[in-house]
Amino acid sequence: MEKNLARLKNVLNEIYDINAATAVLSWDQQTYMPKGGAEERACQLAALSKISHEKFCSPEVGQLLNSLEKSVPSLSRESDEACLIRVTRHLYNKKTKVPAKLVAEFASVTSIAQTVWEEARAKSDFAMFRPHLEKIVSLRQEYAALFSPYDHIYDPLLDDFEPGLKTAEVSRIFNEIKPEQSRLVEKISGKPEINNSFLFKPLYDEQRQWDFGVKVASAFGYDWTRGRQDRTAHPFTTTFGQGDVRITTRVFKDNLMSGLFSTMHEAGHAIYEQGISRLLKRTVLSDGASLAIHESQSRMWENLVGRSRDFWTYFYPKLMEKFSDGLAGVSMENFYRAINKVKPSLIRVEADEATYNLHIMLRFELEKDLMENKIQVKDLPELWRIKMCEYLNVCPEKDSDGVLQDVHWSCGIFGYFPTYAIGNLVSAQLWEKINAELPGLSGSIRNGEFKHLLSWLRDKIHRHGAKFSPQELVKKATGSEIRPEPYLAYLKKKFGDIYGLN
Repeated sequence: MEKNLARLKNVLNEIYDINAATAVLSWDQQTYMPKGGAEERACQLAALSKISHEKFCSPEVGQLLNSLEKSVPSLSRESDEACLIRVTRHLYNKKTKVPAKLVAEFASVTSIAQTVWEEARAKSDFAMFRPHLEKIVSLRQEYAALFSPYDHIYDPLLDDFEPGLKTAEVSRIFNEIKPEQSRLVEKISGKPEINNSFLFKPLYDEQRQWDFGVKVASAFGYDWTRGRQDRTAHPFTTTFGQGDVRITTRVFKDNLMSGLFSTMHEAGHAIYEQGISRLLKRTVLSDGASLAIHESQSRMWENLVGRSRDFWTYFYPKLMEKFSDGLAGVSMENFYRAINKVKPSLIRVEADEATYNLHIMLRFELEKDLMENKIQVKDLPELWRIKMCEYLNVCPEKDSDGVLQDVHWSCGIFGYFPTYAIGNLVSAQLWEKINAELPGLSGSIRNGEFKHLLSWLRDKIHRHGAKFSPQELVKKATGSEIRPEPYLAYLKKKFGDIYGLN
C-alpha cells in the first residue's frame, strides 16, 4: 500500500502544480494582463487544462485507486490516507466521464469570455457578451449531460461546488427561508429609513481605504508572507499553493465601505486556505470542503464579525482618524446602523444581509431554467429585470446593474451561486456554536482580538481541508447537519434590534 500511496501522491502533486500554474495565468488575466493577450492566454489555459485533465484521468490513477481501495477497510475513516483515496475516487469518477477536448474548449471559451465581459460590463452592452454566454451555456449543458441519468440536469453542476447537494434540496431550503426573509424585509420597509448618505460622499481617499483594509485583514489573521492583495473588476481569492493565497478587491472614492467589506470577505476565503493542514498540501485535500463552507468563512468575517457592533467598538475610532472629513459628527452607533441599513439594491455584492439571499435565489432560478432550456440567453436581461422588480422591488435600467454585474457566468461557473446562500446558513450555525464554546468572544472582538476565534476555526474547520463532505464537517463542528434556523434567528435578532421590531 505504501508504495502505491506514494505514487498516487506524486501524481496528484504534479497535477496540483499544473493547476496552480493555470491559476496564476487566470489571476494575471483578471488583474494585470493587457487586453491584447486574451486570445493567446485562452490557448495557454486550454493547453494546461487539457494536460491536467488527461493526467488525472489516466489509467494509472484508476489502477492505483483500485489497488489502494482494498486497504481502506483497515484504515481509520478519518485518516488522511482514507480521505485522500475516497475524495480522489469521487473526482476520478466524475472527471473520467469528461472528454479532454471538452475541457480544453471550455477553458478557451471562458478565457475569452471573461475579457469580453469586462468590456461589455463597462459599456453596459449585453449584446456584446451574449454570443459568448450562449456558447458557455451550451458547453455546460453538454457537460451536465455526461452524468445522465440524474434527478436534475443542474445536479452535476451543483456537485462540482457542493459535493452531494441536490437541486431539489437547494429549492427546499430556499422555499423555507425566502418567505421568512421577505417578511423581515417587508417589516423593515415600514420603519423610518436609516441615513447612510455620509458613506457615499467623494471624500474617501482610495489609498487610505486600501491601507485600512490591510490592517483589518491582518488583525483577522491573514498572513501577508503567504499572500497579497491586488485590484480587479470583481473581487476574488485564488490559491497557487498553501504558501501563496492571494486576494483582490476594488475601492471607490465615493463609497467608504465597498472595498473594506470586499477585503474582509476575500480575506475570510484566504485565511481558510492558509489554515489547511500542511500534511495535505499539493493534493486534492488541500482545498475547502466545499464552496458553501468556503462562503461560510468569508461571510462570517465580513458580516458576523465585520458588520457587528463589537467590531466597530474597537475599529470605528481608527476609521474616524483616517476619514475625519466624511465621518465628522457621526457617532459609532449611527455608523453601525448605517452599514447595516436594509434597503433592496441592484448590486449583489453591495447588498445588505437581509436581502442578499434574494439575489442568490434569482440567479439560481435563472441558471436552473437555462440548463432546462426553459429560457434562452437572449431573454436574460429582461427576465433579470422582471425578477429584480418582483423579489426586491428595484428594477435595473442598464445591464451593468443587472445581468452583467457578476463575473461568474463569463468564467462558466454555473452551480456556484447557491453556495453563497448555503454559506450564510453555515456561518450562522457555526457562529452559534462558537459563542457557546467561547463565551468571552464578544469582549475579545470589542478589544480587536481575534486569535481565539481563529483558533476555533483552525481546529474545527480549516485544518481538515477537503477531507470531509460539507455535511460531515458541519456536523462534526456543531453537532447537526446544515439547517436554516440559526441564520433566520440571527437575522431577526440583529435587525429586530436595529429597527425596533422586537
